[in-house]
Amino acid sequence: MTSHDRNLSQNRTDDGTCNANTGGAATCAGDLLLDVRSIYKSFGDDHEHSGRNTVLAGASLGVPRGSLVTILGKSGTGKSVFLKCLAGIIRPDRGEVCFDGKPLNADDPDARAEFRRRCSYLFQSNALFDSLTALENVALPLEQTTRIPNQEIRKRCMEALRQLELDTSAGKYPGQLSGGMQKRLALARAIVTRPEIVLFDEPTAGLDPLRRNSVFEMITKYRRQFGFTAVVVTHDVPEALVASDRVALLDSGTMRFQGTPAEFSASQDPGVRAFRDSADALRHTLAALGGGAASLSGTAA
Repeated sequence: MTSHDRNLSQNRTDDGTCNANTGGAATCAGDLLLDVRSIYKSFGDDHEHSGRNTVLAGASLGVPRGSLVTILGKSGTGKSVFLKCLAGIIRPDRGEVCFDGKPLNADDPDARAEFRRRCSYLFQSNALFDSLTALENVALPLEQTTRIPNQEIRKRCMEALRQLELDTSAGKYPGQLSGGMQKRLALARAIVTRPEIVLFDEPTAGLDPLRRNSVFEMITKYRRQFGFTAVVVTHDVPEALVASDRVALLDSGTMRFQGTPAEFSASQDPGVRAFRDSADALRHTLAALGGGAASLSGTAA
C-alpha cells in the first residue's frame, strides 16, 4: 500500500469528517491536493428519507498533486454528482472535501473562495455561450473574477487560444467550430485563469471512438504543458487506462477501487471484474462491427 492509499483510510471519522489533531484543528492529507472523505448525497423531499434516492453513500477519493485521476463507473452511478460535490456546485449531505491540506467548510467562505480561484470545471456540454465569440468566451472568467485591465485580459486570452491552436478562430462563434474545437475552446477558458486543478465532467460524451481518444490526448498534452492536476469523470475505460496516473471505480455510492491502471486491470475484486467484463463485452461488440480492440485485461480482443 502506498502513502497515498494509506491517506485514503487514515484520519477519517465514521461520519466522514476530518479527524481533529491535538490542537483541535482538522487534519487533511498533506501529499494530496484534493482529499475527499466519505461523501454522502441523497435527493428527494421525503422528510422521513424512505423515498429519497441515495446517490453517494460514503464515497472517498485521494488526488495526488500533479496527477491525472479518472473516476470510472456505469451510467447513473453518480459520477457527475460526485464531481459537482468536489467543485462545490452541489453541497453533500455529509462528508468532507479537503483542498491543499485545508477542509472546505461551508462556514469558511475564504477557504472556498480560494478553492474556486485555483480550480476550473469543464461541464459535459462545454457550457459555451453561443452569442459570444471564442475570444469573448475565454475572457469571461477573467472579466468576472479579476480586476485585470482589458488589454492584459485580451493578451492572456489570445495566448491561451494560441496554445490550444485556436488563435485563428478567435472571432468565430461556437456554432462555427467543430466539436473538437469546441472542446479545446472550453479548455482554453478553463486554463486562462491558471488553475491548479481542472475537473472534467464526461469530456468525451457523445463523441465517436476516434474523437474520444483525441480528447484524452488533448487532456494529457495540456495537463503536462500547463502543469495542472486533473480529475476526469468518464465511462470510456480503455482511453482512461492509457491516459491516467490513477483510476477509481464508483459503484453503489462508494469508491469500489482506487489505484493505478495496472492494478485496476489486475484486480480480482468481484465488482471491478464485473465492470471490466461489461466493458470488455462492449469492446468485443465494437470490434466485431469493425476494427480490433484491446481488452482491459491486456489481451487482444
